[in-house]
Amino acid sequence: MSLDESHLKNRHFGAYGGRYVPEMLIPALDELERVYEDARRDPAFWAELKDLQENFTGRPTPLYFAENLTRELGGAKIYLKMEGLLHTGAHKINNCLGQILLTKRMGKKRIVAETGAGQHGLASATVAARFGMACTVFMGEVDVRRQYPNVFAMRSLGAEVVEVKEGTKTLKDAVNAALKFWIENLGSTHYLLGSALGPFPFPLIVRDFQSIIGRETREQILGREGRLPDVMVACVGGGSNSMGFFHALLGEKSIRMVGVEAGGRGDGPGEHAARFTGKPSVGIVQGYKSFFLQDDEGQLLPTHSISAGLDYAGVGPEVAHLQESGRIEFHRASDDETLGAWKRLARSEGIFPAMESSHAVAFALREAPRLGRDKILIVNLSGRGDKDLFITARATDRERWLAFLKSEVEDPR
Repeated sequence: MSLDESHLKNRHFGAYGGRYVPEMLIPALDELERVYEDARRDPAFWAELKDLQENFTGRPTPLYFAENLTRELGGAKIYLKMEGLLHTGAHKINNCLGQILLTKRMGKKRIVAETGAGQHGLASATVAARFGMACTVFMGEVDVRRQYPNVFAMRSLGAEVVEVKEGTKTLKDAVNAALKFWIENLGSTHYLLGSALGPFPFPLIVRDFQSIIGRETREQILGREGRLPDVMVACVGGGSNSMGFFHALLGEKSIRMVGVEAGGRGDGPGEHAARFTGKPSVGIVQGYKSFFLQDDEGQLLPTHSISAGLDYAGVGPEVAHLQESGRIEFHRASDDETLGAWKRLARSEGIFPAMESSHAVAFALREAPRLGRDKILIVNLSGRGDKDLFITARATDRERWLAFLKSEVEDPR
């Protein structure tokens, strides 16, 4: 694969993407693009990555037939791509492994990362520990509170976790802080960006390293069913898990591809993070051109989602291009639907999905009964739900959860 893909011109995916950055960042982005192009042509690079994928993170991940849920819903066969079974608990490690090898090629000794749900921060801290590099992770103060298990894990791995207290104190502000840190430390530091967005070549790099999800899915469903699926569903925040899941199968026009956004708690500004099913507009933010939730003056609107990883006002440029071209359709799931889907999958299949992935499960619960029993629907279960303890316990078992926390605070030991 070369950098001159048919839909990719001048570092844009259709009309979206690009490099809208301060001049001082151009050399670093040029270096990254050059090193990545060299790595793409190097069989030794892919051999090292494959060994790490198999023996460090546990690929391939299973494609699991949700037999109980399929029977209960009475419609399409439901399969789950189990990315949550990877080391660190989510798909984020796929990209982090690839980028840490690029960091090593560039001779840099530190990475900086942003994180919302904490899964990218955890994966970044993990690969930094594995390769003996320093790691700084920026995370919004709000997300630190609701994703504390991952914060504890990052710090235990030796990473510095910096709480961002400006703005909405969520993912958007963590990205801003990470970019600022990178600009101040370009000589020693690589920005290990976690979503398929930002200035080029980050959207391409992240998508390529995540595309193993879709390649495995193709092989696995052909082995199980002898044919490709009818519907593929993924949650969409920035776009890393969705592009990784969809990319290898985009050319299969018979497959309906569905992205599910964070419907939050309402339709008003600041109540959701639904770009395409809300009222987005085209803008240039954080180094790239795409669709964002903005006010009339072009300022980013506040967002809300029960899932920290989808609580973001923008979307990756390739996702924007594929939505505009009609290849990916978008729906939303509310906070309440998402919690219901989390509980339903746990009770039906013994699987706790991440809050982010639960949005995709919520769509599957709505859609599968409308499809015939001869249809196949695959959900990308991009992460597991143990990280969401501070969200799910408070939302579904509040009284006992708060009593437990109170007893811990009051314990004199």
